Amino acid sequence: MAGDSAHKLISGFAEVHASFKVEDVIEQADYLYGSGETEKLYRLLVQHKHSDDAELLWRLARSSRDLAQLSSTSAEEKKQLTYDSLEYAKKALEKNESNSAAHKWYGICLSDVGDYEGIKTKIGNAIIIKEHFQRAIELNPKDATTIHLIGIWCYSFAEMPWYQRKIAATLFATPPTSTFQEALRYFHMAEEADPNFYSKNLLFLGKTYLKLNNKKMALLWLSKAKEYPAQTEEDKQVQKEALELLNSI
Repeated sequence: MAGDSAHKLISGFAEVHASFKVEDVIEQADYLYGSGETEKLYRLLVQHKHSDDAELLWRLARSSRDLAQLSSTSAEEKKQLTYDSLEYAKKALEKNESNSAAHKWYGICLSDVGDYEGIKTKIGNAIIIKEHFQRAIELNPKDATTIHLIGIWCYSFAEMPWYQRKIAATLFATPPTSTFQEALRYFHMAEEADPNFYSKNLLFLGKTYLKLNNKKMALLWLSKAKEYPAQTEEDKQVQKEALELLNSI
């Protein structure tokens, strides 16, 4: 117990005691992230929101976003955290333009903010988002998650409803478009970079093959998604959707 209260004192002084080592904070942050300690991680990193370190700042962007996604977070807090996370990611990029993770989280956070800004802004931001994802994989070609996100980008433009296409056509001389074939290519690239890394990539391989009327391959990938060991809430949702799609084929 004495150790615990001492720890509380120390974390209280972190703000005042400026000679902390960035590496130590990052090491502690990565440990908390790996343990799923979302609130503790945010409390640790938000003390350093005025930092000049891109590695700290993109982690703070991710952490703010993770906190926003929790079901216990109110709608008002969620909105505030969503906008905060974009600010932190933007600051991370300003501090280090060649940081792959800063590009990735800037793209993710910009996409999140679009949910509050309406369809015009969302489509308008889409090209910027894709550019940041592509820059992230230029800097880190093995980043399977970002490759997957480009796949999601392609998939959502491939299945965009006609009324949204009309909006896109008014915003751009050449509006962003994509195909299910292009989406498929990215989902396979992600799988090659890091096999079986993410239940959602397996699900989207299945969904994309369904869109392309290849039932045999759709069955293969949807079965993999259904059998993926669920660790997160998202994994459970993926299993549920994969099962529903398998039953409908």
